[in-house]
Amino acid sequence: MKITKAVIAVAGSGTRFLPATKSQPKEMLPIVDKPIVQYVVEEMVEAGITDIILVTRWDKKPLEDHFDRSFELEYNLQKNKKLQKLAEIKKLSNMANFIYIRQKGPYGNGTPALNAKSILGNEPFIYAFGDDLVKSKISFTKQLLTAYQKNPGIILGAQKVPKNQVDRYGIVKLKSKTKNEVTKIIEKPSIRKSPSQLATFGRYVLNSEILNFLAKQKLGKGSELWLVDAIEEYIKNGGKVYVQEIENGKWLTTGDPLNYLKATIEYALDRKDLAADFKKYLKTKI
Repeated sequence: MKITKAVIAVAGSGTRFLPATKSQPKEMLPIVDKPIVQYVVEEMVEAGITDIILVTRWDKKPLEDHFDRSFELEYNLQKNKKLQKLAEIKKLSNMANFIYIRQKGPYGNGTPALNAKSILGNEPFIYAFGDDLVKSKISFTKQLLTAYQKNPGIILGAQKVPKNQVDRYGIVKLKSKTKNEVTKIIEKPSIRKSPSQLATFGRYVLNSEILNFLAKQKLGKGSELWLVDAIEEYIKNGGKVYVQEIENGKWLTTGDPLNYLKATIEYALDRKDLAADFKKYLKTKI
């Protein structure tokens, strides 16, 4: 089945960025001149996703407005002959069919996917966390979709991490070294006992079956609904789960100030209009 829908979880509170997130969503913090969530959306649209469901909460209206038309702004850009900026602004609302739903239920990264169940029906879909970016030559969403066509099932996005850092992440255990089938996800294993160096992050291909498991799943650590717990049950009941490692790219989380700054630098150095002068500046500070 062709995948055309995606769910982006953007209902987090962003407390690590206070006071910046007191009156704006964390996902709207800029990476150079585009908000974090726009990079996630563009990655999906590039891969052919047409319907994007954003699971929000009461204080996310600026995020919703970002992907809406802004007639006054468009008029002023047209009037002042800033036609390139006008085209960029118009493109935002036309990139995809945007659907907004409010998050309901327990805390946890499984709840947004479950909230979208009635819209998704029986279709497989892309699931993403709104603060995880993947900077790659080929859209990582496209890489996930290609993996799904080869092995229909749940696909986990993953990146290889240094061996001395495996105790910070959820690490996948593979059926064999030559196959990408997952038998278990071990949360923050010890360095000595880690089954691999593949860390999972906020990109998945999910299906309607996992939503059924989530609906029945008991709350886990911190009394939250965890997607990984439902995936574990899915595997135990014979479900097939595979891993897709990022090809020609890297995962850039923006979930805390330090990693947010790192991501900003990565994208700034990729900009033809900024890179040369920015490198000169950085050299004066190192």
